[in-house]
Amino acid sequence: MDKLTQISISLIAALLTCTGAACKEKQAVSKPESVAAKSVSKSPSRKGPEMSEKVIKSDQEWKKLLTPEQYRITRRKGTEAPFTGKYNKFKGKGIFRCVCCGNALFSSETKFDSGTGWPSFWESISEENIQRKTDRSFSMTRTEVVCGRCGAHLGHVFDDGPAPTHLRYCINSIALKFEGAKEK
Repeated sequence: MDKLTQISISLIAALLTCTGAACKEKQAVSKPESVAAKSVSKSPSRKGPEMSEKVIKSDQEWKKLLTPEQYRITRRKGTEAPFTGKYNKFKGKGIFRCVCCGNALFSSETKFDSGTGWPSFWESISEENIQRKTDRSFSMTRTEVVCGRCGAHLGHVFDDGPAPTHLRYCINSIALKFEGAKEK
């Protein structure tokens, strides 16, 4: 895929992450800082392992560990095309981890179908396991979500999700790896 096609897909993907007039209006006036973490009491089955120490690697090391597409999305802030990721309609029970470092990010218990074409979650496993950053790419302001352990680009978070947090973590499937729940 050439650079212009990648940019076009990323721009379309960015515009599709929020649908409807109310959402577009809200996006135009809201600042990323307004998408603050909202604490919800986590059930024991949603509580993931705490993040261990930071993972720091060179670009060359990441290129050796990741596929070219994983590298483009997680290390170069790319976006996969909507409705193409393997976890968009996925219904398995377990934990979604960072594809780069294995950090626990989201539980299947907080996954929902947002209709945007990317896996969506209303809560992260732990606020320490993710970070939020201001993203002003494509002439808009959004809140980027990155792995708190290795800094991998995961996607974006919006304030139009379901209760109880009203957040929608819109995450690239390729940035995730799934670990199924263990049978008891």
